[in-house]
Amino acid sequence: MKTIALTILLLLTAQVTNAQTLIADQVSLSFFSEAPLENISAISKQGVSAIDAETQSIYFKVAIQTFEFKKPLMQEHFNEKYLESDRYPYAEFKGNIQDPVDFNQQGITTVTANGELSIHNVTKSYTVQAKLQINDKGLAAEATFPVILKDHDIKIPRLVFKNIAEVVEVTVIAHYNVPTN
Repeated sequence: MKTIALTILLLLTAQVTNAQTLIADQVSLSFFSEAPLENISAISKQGVSAIDAETQSIYFKVAIQTFEFKKPLMQEHFNEKYLESDRYPYAEFKGNIQDPVDFNQQGITTVTANGELSIHNVTKSYTVQAKLQINDKGLAAEATFPVILKDHDIKIPRLVFKNIAEVVEVTVIAHYNVPTN
């Protein structure tokens, strides 16, 4: 996974000339599903992300099988029955930050990112609000947004319909390298 991530980030960096690419050294993606019978949550700390500071394009990718659940059976069902991670191994977001950001200016700001989220081999447009915090340690980005499962052709069997919410809350937290002039 790390080799694939490094290759993707190097290719992304190579495509940009005279631009500053911020590469995340820590990316955490999680989701939460509130349902009447049982809440479900999972986290992956193995995502990758990069931001092109010049064009303000942003990229995230995570291997579906890296999400960890509290209950092994939930993890098994998630991978085999719902996300079919053998067939559709990754979730990916490609987009652009819409608000101008000076990545060398310290402070906290809220921005909007528009892009395409691909999950379960279905790509949908998303507009996401994100909080950026820039300081001498680098850039921290955080966003939480809803994902409607049926929008990505993720089917929930009637038998467990009350166990899984139709909308899950996704949270992304990434820490990027310090930009240099």
